[in-house]
Amino acid sequence: MVQAQRTAGIVELSRTRLDVEMGWASLCILMASMWAAQVSQGALMDLTKAVVVTPSSLSKPEQQAVRMLVEEVEKRTRICWPRSNSRPADGTPMIAIGQLVALKPLSSDHADALSASPSAAGADGYRIRVGRGPRPAVWVVGNDERGVLFGVGRLLRELRMAKGRVALPDDLNVETSPKYALRGHQLGYRPKTNSYDAWTLPMWEQYVRDLVVFGANAVELIPPRSDDAATSPHFPLPQMQMMIEMSRLLDSYGLAVWIWYPALDADYSNPKTVGLALKEWGGVFEKLPRIDAVFVPGGDPGHTHPKYLMPFLEKQAKVLRGHHPKAEMWAAPQGFNAEWLQCFYDILKQEQPDWLTGIVFGPQVRVPLPELRAAVPKKYPIRRYPDITHSRHCQYPVPDWDLAYALTEAREVINPRPIGQATIFRLLQQYAVGFITYSEGCNDDVNKAVWSGLGWDPTTPVIDILRQYGRYFIGDDCADQFAQGLLALERNWQGPLLTNENVDTTLQQFQSMEKAASPQLLLNWRFQQALYRAYYDAYVRSRLIYETGLEDRAMDRLRSADRIGSIRAMAEAGAILDLAETQPPAQAWRSRVFELAEALYQSIRMQLSVSRYKAISVDRGANLDTIDMPLNNRVWLEIRFAEIRRLSSERDRLVQLREIVNWTNPGPGGFYDDLGNLTRQPHLVRGLGFDKDPAYFQSSLVGFGARSMSYLKYPISWWRNAESLQDAPLKMEYTNLDPTAQYKVRVVYAGDMPSVKIRMLADDRFEIHPLIRKPSPCKPLEFDIPAEATADGGLTLTWYRESGLGGNGRGCQVAEVWLIRK
Repeated sequence: MVQAQRTAGIVELSRTRLDVEMGWASLCILMASMWAAQVSQGALMDLTKAVVVTPSSLSKPEQQAVRMLVEEVEKRTRICWPRSNSRPADGTPMIAIGQLVALKPLSSDHADALSASPSAAGADGYRIRVGRGPRPAVWVVGNDERGVLFGVGRLLRELRMAKGRVALPDDLNVETSPKYALRGHQLGYRPKTNSYDAWTLPMWEQYVRDLVVFGANAVELIPPRSDDAATSPHFPLPQMQMMIEMSRLLDSYGLAVWIWYPALDADYSNPKTVGLALKEWGGVFEKLPRIDAVFVPGGDPGHTHPKYLMPFLEKQAKVLRGHHPKAEMWAAPQGFNAEWLQCFYDILKQEQPDWLTGIVFGPQVRVPLPELRAAVPKKYPIRRYPDITHSRHCQYPVPDWDLAYALTEAREVINPRPIGQATIFRLLQQYAVGFITYSEGCNDDVNKAVWSGLGWDPTTPVIDILRQYGRYFIGDDCADQFAQGLLALERNWQGPLLTNENVDTTLQQFQSMEKAASPQLLLNWRFQQALYRAYYDAYVRSRLIYETGLEDRAMDRLRSADRIGSIRAMAEAGAILDLAETQPPAQAWRSRVFELAEALYQSIRMQLSVSRYKAISVDRGANLDTIDMPLNNRVWLEIRFAEIRRLSSERDRLVQLREIVNWTNPGPGGFYDDLGNLTRQPHLVRGLGFDKDPAYFQSSLVGFGARSMSYLKYPISWWRNAESLQDAPLKMEYTNLDPTAQYKVRVVYAGDMPSVKIRMLADDRFEIHPLIRKPSPCKPLEFDIPAEATADGGLTLTWYRESGLGGNGRGCQVAEVWLIRK
């Protein structure tokens, strides 16, 4: 094994050099020779000529497991393993697959291969053993029929596959069962998704297999009627027909079928509405071959008081079990305000309904999961419904995301966040029995693999999951490089983009992999996704650097207005700002992004543009349409210049230009915070932060108001903000103030929730202003600070939104604050 480890180390060093220095053909030759060396040294068992041996009687899921193994190996190697019900007599390697009792007759010379410890005896569990000797064998032994399926999935992750070759580490010895019984993902065939609506049934089967390989045992479907358009130009089948086929497909693999079923009707207190809904839902239930559970969110979408929702769900549970007697009914208090949530708790505690199986914790639940678990009776298990698909305005936003990314890549971007997702998973895992993730497309594919892997074994290092992901989906020759590349993409999003030089390094690393890639790998959609993000990130950063520099130069010209005159200063500044459009940077990278967008539409039907690929809307993953969003103040400045030119007095024009160039100056003894800018928020109280509070129940976070082009009329400091969620306060703290001075505060309230009222206090004692509506359009407001509040040399400013609201929790949003000494 020492020699094998040494050889593996040489392989890794060689790969790094080969990515840059050698072509694909040379790489293949060297990898083949190293492969042969490892086989000859006993580090790998050569399975190129293996036979797959199974009992003669297999259940349907076990048959699917064997078919999956043979077909997936053939896709990657062009080797079609023969199948048999009896062991080869000539010493040909055997891959034996089945449950324990059925495999015992084959194990006369490898009896220890079938032994197992009690700790691995749980449902879905399996063991994989490698038997050497004159009759080599690989044993995949499932505890049950799904254990056989997941054992095959693990084998596929461990196999070393290349064209014409298959091998397995000879010391592989796996004995495992999952920590969590529920490990699933929502796959909604509906127009709102960024890719799913264009998938054919064979594409769905391939993706289901990919999820199974990493341990997923459940899929959540969406009914034909949801908060969505009636149809999609991409649909290959009508929604109901595809739902039936997917239920049948999942059943053939032995996977649990869940339905996310929102209660969308306006009034469930009306018996007529209830009757129609029972008929509608029952018609769906009746048509599906398999349903294991139905999950009904209380909101997002839907908006029904629990005193009406719960009796309605009791009736629906009866309808459901009339067609699927063992099916479960789950509910979530999503979107509930404080009063509704308390009513929900009271129903659970006082009535203890037996028709209800469990509770779901998902987006827009207004309390943290530990608090929900403490409030819900123990008889009801809690399932997690984590949003792994969105990057802003969501349950788990990217921490401290740069505005440039939020504007361009936007909410539903290709988003590998392996370390962040592991943090979310591990922090709250003890409060739930498992999960089915919220997904809107294949943009979150890496995150699905991370959740599935951790759902099986929460102690698994994330890098191990990523290496298996790279090995299985990309290839054994670059498994680690691709895994490291995914981590690098996550680091691209950390901290201010302007100074994040890692972005350029990440692109260079992916360009090296791209240069060494085979033609087949270049057609691989997962490889295309990573390349798309690497090029897109680098292009955005190059634009941000360039456009920031242009604005700095333009501001210098405005500062010379007193000397050269206002009209000339604005003309010269405008000419400089126009260079962002007339002489943009990094056009080769931009072109490559567009090429990859086309490739992704062809390979996986990813709809990265509304006009080109008929995405349903720009904010549903169509970030090709926002790739050139302005990253500086040029639109606002052009609007201001037009207003200033209309002034008849040079003196008035100069006053307005001085206001622009001195915008952030609070005057002597004053303080300024651009609260959405990570580098200019020194007085913001951040709270626990993402690592301890990823849903930001007790932390401030950077939020974004710019969700449409209309926001471009404002300064860039208003496109972003600091915010707190639900009823948590947003705080700023000042020290070393002059206790004899008087101060006033100038504040800009900007964000995506202008109708939510906001209140400001000083030192939690002095009301600076009561609950008020935020100005629309946005503008600065000024208020005096009582002298008593700063008499001790310190000041705490605190903002609250209206308390007890339901919905998304946003509204306490502050963009800019000047503390001005009067």
